[in-house]
Amino acid sequence: MNRVCLTLPTNRACSATITALHAEADYAARRFGADVQLLILDSADDTTRAEHTRTVAALPVRPGVTVHHLDEERQRAWLRRTIRRAGLPDPDRLLRLMLPPAVSYGACTNRAFLLAAALGCRSVHRRDSDSTYQLHDGQPVFPVHHELPWLGRPAAEAAAAVTRTDLEPALADRPVSLAGASFIGELSVDIGEIRRLDEGVYHDVVGLWAPGDWPEERRRALVEESFTGAGTAPFTGDRATLTRVDPMRVDMCNVAFDRAVYERVPLPPATDTIGSDYFLLHLVHDAHLPGILHNRHIQNFHTPERRTDTGFPAYQRRFVKFLLSMLYFHDVYDRMAAEGEGLLDARHRVRPDRVVQFLRESTALDRTENVWRLDRVDTAYRKLGGRYAAFADRLTAEREELLDQAERDIEDFAHLAESWPALVEAART
Repeated sequence: MNRVCLTLPTNRACSATITALHAEADYAARRFGADVQLLILDSADDTTRAEHTRTVAALPVRPGVTVHHLDEERQRAWLRRTIRRAGLPDPDRLLRLMLPPAVSYGACTNRAFLLAAALGCRSVHRRDSDSTYQLHDGQPVFPVHHELPWLGRPAAEAAAAVTRTDLEPALADRPVSLAGASFIGELSVDIGEIRRLDEGVYHDVVGLWAPGDWPEERRRALVEESFTGAGTAPFTGDRATLTRVDPMRVDMCNVAFDRAVYERVPLPPATDTIGSDYFLLHLVHDAHLPGILHNRHIQNFHTPERRTDTGFPAYQRRFVKFLLSMLYFHDVYDRMAAEGEGLLDARHRVRPDRVVQFLRESTALDRTENVWRLDRVDTAYRKLGGRYAAFADRLTAEREELLDQAERDIEDFAHLAESWPALVEAART
């Protein structure tokens, strides 16, 4: 039986999402005969987690669906045992990278990857707690419909089942390594208020995630499509393309990876940074691995805590850290693209050593471009005034620390990536 992990990392109240995810797990088990390990990694506060526990307890028993609801204490205990079994140096650092005290989109997904390996799963299917499924003819539109049948199988076998194929014939014998779609609804990054306040400032700020040497026309095109997902048009019928999936067309709330990817390389464990969980999308594309791009987009929404007096500066800081991370990631992405099929071993599995090398070498980059980014953010936010100007004051005070953190985040990622194969092997045992 095909054992898979359908996972929901969360740090907020999301009982309705848990119930909906269980319905998707049941769909996967009934329609495809899958053995679904439904994994809820719960970092919410005690009161919210207790409500989640009641929600899980009320879920109906379904054949082929096993529910795991783990709070951080249980996750930490398991991670500590796994790290000790791996026998790696500096275990405390590894534990901190796997379960940091601050928000980390990459680290929570890495825990799902490692637990999936322990559970013997062949793929991981990730959803988010601030999204929900579309409805079509009164029925939820489950992405697992396109994810389950083909992950890990040769692309040639999937060709007859998709709507169209846009894949080089030479890649037909390689395994389908990713299946994903995007979202409809609100921007994936909660900066819509900036656009409403000043279109010019929005362009200046969003354009900062492009490489510093891009011409203005190319930068403007990136701004227009950034964080917009699949727009707002609802689902009307299935479409799926067998292709090398463009990372810009997939969101991490709506993606599945084959284990030959996530058991080889983890995600960046950076804290307080949005976008830190998108690395594997680039790796799969640049390594010339096949994927399925479908149109079962998830409905995205924003939770209100990001706009509160405490949530606003915390979220804006994550956004700025994302901008600073791109100095390093653009360099790594360029090198992965140039390496191409050299990123794979003879069994079409990604090579962690090449990724680690690129990460380590990127940390030697000059920081001038990131100083420029901080200058541009400061100017833009002061132009907006109000709480944006107040946030700019905070950025000024944290300027050097932010520059240091951006470099340190890449060093941490390289360390975790180097340790990852041993961690996966320890998790399996």
